[in-house]
Amino acid sequence: MIACYLPDPATPGLFHPTELTRGPWSPDAQHGGAPSALLGYVIEQHEPRPGFRVARITIDMLGPVPLSPLRAQARVVRAEARVARPGREVEVVEATLDSDRGPVVRATAWRLRRAEPELPIPAEVLPTGTRPGPDTVTPGPQHRFPSDRAVGFHSGVEYRFVSGAFLSPGPAVCWIRLRQPIVAGVAPSPLQRALAAADFGNGVSSVLPWDGYFFINTDLTVTLHRDPVGEWVCLDAMTAPDPSGIGSAESRLFDERGPIGRGTQTLLLGTR
Repeated sequence: MIACYLPDPATPGLFHPTELTRGPWSPDAQHGGAPSALLGYVIEQHEPRPGFRVARITIDMLGPVPLSPLRAQARVVRAEARVARPGREVEVVEATLDSDRGPVVRATAWRLRRAEPELPIPAEVLPTGTRPGPDTVTPGPQHRFPSDRAVGFHSGVEYRFVSGAFLSPGPAVCWIRLRQPIVAGVAPSPLQRALAAADFGNGVSSVLPWDGYFFINTDLTVTLHRDPVGEWVCLDAMTAPDPSGIGSAESRLFDERGPIGRGTQTLLLGTR
């Protein structure tokens, strides 16, 4: 497999998923990280503006994402500014992925202008802290994704746990990097890497046995105060379940230089 999605050469905006998009809950459905990263790509490609970047993106999973072609659409839906001309500093971009069943994933992203020149923020108030890097971890059997399928989104990703493991319930610190691009022929952007990694928050910090329960995220919100640098993104993740069958997962996000933002997920819990 060369990528998660193959753009249709005859139809702009149409993407054909490969087996690298398959998720753990159904052989016929994609892992949430794949369409999330694809929407990041779609938003970045839509009317790009020099000096702007995505600072927050919320992705809603409207249902299982089938392993069938997806049509992507994006539009700027709202613009606001703190200066006279609307849209000069802040805008919102919406994007959707449609299958033959209709809309399956939608995203709303805040695209903000970077300060030029950079602001003279005192060093003592800047986010700090690091996690042991991926090179300090020796991959082992505990890093294996709990799936009986040889190919899926998990096989296009490399994991290195600093603490915890997929089958060890509780909080975890895990480095993640993409082995393959999201879109064929396109190097993954920092936003795509962050979205692909952040969707694993509920998986790396699961608190229920994989073979007896499901814990599916219905959404993903990623806020980035800066873009990640390098291939690796670290999740310092924890899951909060409730007997009502509703839970949440929260991940502090890092690169090898330090904090980059946060990811949150709303979870549907149940028995398999």
